[in-house]
Order: sequence, then C-alpha cells, then structure tokens
Amino acid sequence: MDMSLPMNTSETAAQIPVDTFFACDLRVGTVLACEPNAKARKPAYKLTLDFGPLGHKTSSAQITERYRPEQLVGKQVVAVVNFPPRKVADVLSECLVLAVDGPGGLVTLGVDHPVANGVRVY
Repeated sequence: MDMSLPMNTSETAAQIPVDTFFACDLRVGTVLACEPNAKARKPAYKLTLDFGPLGHKTSSAQITERYRPEQLVGKQVVAVVNFPPRKVADVLSECLVLAVDGPGGLVTLGVDHPVANGVRVY
C-alpha cells in the first residue's frame, strides 16, 4: 500500500492523540509468498503474509530496490492490519507492511527474534 508520505523529511508530523496511534493494529506476520506486482505503476511485490489467528493477508509493497522475492519469504515483518483494503493494480492490498527509507531502498520493520504470527505490536 502506498500511502504517499514524504520520504526522508526532517519535519516533524503534527501531534496526534496517543489513542489515534493505538487505533492502528500493528501485527507481526511471516511472508509466505512474494512475486512482482507486474501491473503496479511503481515497482512493487505482491506479498502473502501469515498473521496466525488473523489468517493470511495480501499486500502490495514497494520494497523491490533492496529485496529479491526469495529474501522476503520466511521473513517476519510488521504491518498495519486494520486499514481498509485498497486495490493496487490487480492486487487487493489488505495490510500495510511498514518500512523505513534507508540507503539502497526501503527497509522492512521486523523483529530481531522469532515470535508467533499475529502477535500485536505495542
């Protein structure tokens, strides 16, 4: 999901109530499958993620600069799972995989030790 936010900005976003942040349901999921989202305007992958008790969800993620599909399969990532689904090219993107702008492209957010799929991020 491309939320069209500016990258590498030194400006601080407007303050929001902490309840607004906690309304975002961030969960850890494992990438089960990854393939190019061929019809996306910007290079992207179609990811299938396992969120344990929440089931499998798909996402279109613009993380092609740094990762090859085989590097992502099996990787645990953090995603927002309660945004409304969005159609990205031919992919129904059901969650937003979180990433930061780093040298060489976007870097996914994840965990440094394996955890159960679907565990909530606080």
